[in-house]
Amino acid sequence: MQFKSSDPAAVQHLSKSLKAKNMGVVAHFYMDPELQGHLGDVRDKKEWEHVFISDSLAMGEEAVRMAEKGVTSIACLGVDFMSESVKANLTQMGFPDVKVFRLKETAIGCSLAESAQRPAYEAWLRKGASTKNALHVVYINTSMQTKAVSNSIMPTITCTSSNVVNTILSADAQIPGLNVFYGPDTYMGRNIKQLFEMMLHMPEEKIKAFHPQHTRETVKSLLTRFNFFQQGVCVVHHMFGENVTQKVLQDYPLDDTTFYTAHFEVPGEMFTLAIDAMNQDKGVVGSTSNILNFIVAKTKDAAKRGVSKVRFILGTESGMARGIVRGVQAAIPEGSPTTAEIIFPVNSEAVCSDDTGEFGDLAVMPGVKAGEGCSSSGGCASCPYMKMNSLDALNDLVEATPQSWDQGIPSDLARMQPKVDDQLVGGKPVAVAGGVPIRYMRDLMTTGQLPADLVADITKVMP
Repeated sequence: MQFKSSDPAAVQHLSKSLKAKNMGVVAHFYMDPELQGHLGDVRDKKEWEHVFISDSLAMGEEAVRMAEKGVTSIACLGVDFMSESVKANLTQMGFPDVKVFRLKETAIGCSLAESAQRPAYEAWLRKGASTKNALHVVYINTSMQTKAVSNSIMPTITCTSSNVVNTILSADAQIPGLNVFYGPDTYMGRNIKQLFEMMLHMPEEKIKAFHPQHTRETVKSLLTRFNFFQQGVCVVHHMFGENVTQKVLQDYPLDDTTFYTAHFEVPGEMFTLAIDAMNQDKGVVGSTSNILNFIVAKTKDAAKRGVSKVRFILGTESGMARGIVRGVQAAIPEGSPTTAEIIFPVNSEAVCSDDTGEFGDLAVMPGVKAGEGCSSSGGCASCPYMKMNSLDALNDLVEATPQSWDQGIPSDLARMQPKVDDQLVGGKPVAVAGGVPIRYMRDLMTTGQLPADLVADITKVMP
């Protein structure tokens, strides 16, 4: 993978077009680097402020802020469940008329989200629903249909990779004897269980840093009531397995200048490396934002101390590269001797250097020299679904967008809207019913407590 400089003319054209159509853009970190670069330049040049690149949760929150400032439509650059969540968030927060568009007429899928739409997932939930005080904690990276149907079977709250641990610990502290059913990501479920097992050997003050009401005894009890789905996998994060971790240990052993990071979705081997490093303040596990913030903070510290070189092993999707590189560049003062390496350890050949000169002395090492791929035997970890979004597709969408919505949505744009099933679940449209677990999450994040109606649903007397 090479990082190509943005075309100034293309950046200016996109800025003017977005402004003329009053359209905001929310994009995920895993976008194609060329697309990220042009969007980043639109934002950084301040010609149009309503462009935002982040993880999936922040995309929905930023869409609301854009709507509050008067944006009338939003292009959502990600996979389909992201556009669904953005639309649901806007509707819940009082902006149902703000239009949301994807960049494809066809589906932009996700192997993980689709695993929760298979009969096995519903069967797992129905079996768990017979358990007293049961709560389904569903990863936000699922469809609105999954969220709606799940909540009709078992009380359901969404979570993100950054708040999943707090969500489970908070719910357990609030409801004695709570039985937690997490899904669909098998690796994340296994990693959460491993984290809880590690907490049993931590000092009490460290446990309370995760949640103030928990102790070794409460976590030990929770482990007996924690369940996770066994058949849900992201095809990209699946690449970070045993062979990869052995290569990391061999070629990049942990030391004072080498740090390990891992997304909560990666297999246990990579997660274990990162969490062991985290316990030594040399690593981080969590969401894409958690990883980005950790790398920037460690780079700033290294530059402040005059360290000549730091290295980060990045256990997540390669699309993170541009955002991380930009953050690292900003963290290193001009004239500083500090340099950094970002390494994507998908396999023994998945390392190369940036030779474009765009990033100066910063070594960027995200993939094989032959180019970007998506294979566990050769190529960097790149989501093929995310890469269905392109700069050309974004320009086409903006061009097709009318100056006003007085005449409604043109038929060609109607096919670009979030693909939400039109069936009813519990007498409500999927878009409405699926938004309820998202609201529960938002309430928990705001107040630190599960909302009263969710608690009542969990603790109701079973027939």
